[in-house]
Amino acid sequence: MSSTSEIFFRRKETAREQVSLPAPLFNRCQLLLNRAATAHVFVPVRSMQFQAVIDSDEIIFVDNLGYAVEDGHGGRLIVLAWKFIAQGLRDSLTEPVPIEVIYYGPERHETHRRLMGEFPKALDSYEARSSEGLGENRTATILPFTPEPNRGQ
Repeated sequence: MSSTSEIFFRRKETAREQVSLPAPLFNRCQLLLNRAATAHVFVPVRSMQFQAVIDSDEIIFVDNLGYAVEDGHGGRLIVLAWKFIAQGLRDSLTEPVPIEVIYYGPERHETHRRLMGEFPKALDSYEARSSEGLGENRTATILPFTPEPNRGQ
């Protein structure tokens, strides 16, 4: 089975806040990651035209329509990330997991709130496809993005 790699750009961080991720949501993501053939799980959030990329340290959310080119590499722009904070220090699997929501570009608190509702639904769809053997073998490469002033990014 061949593997493909996708490129994502991490722009300059514009804001950060600490919140908690519900335990069932975090546990589902970790279970998917443990079952994956690669270090990343790609989950389309079709209702928002986003893609989530889960890895062991964070979940990045990428706007499927936000494409950029930097140093000859083309990829999509990260809108926000859920960075796991000390995930292994929970006393119970039912405890919420502390995360940092990291915003890239204009602050998008509404985007984060909407993802809290839409991402679990996207996981439902992904899990249904995965149970049918339609898994993917993709990896992610995240690069810094420093737009030139005349690019308007």
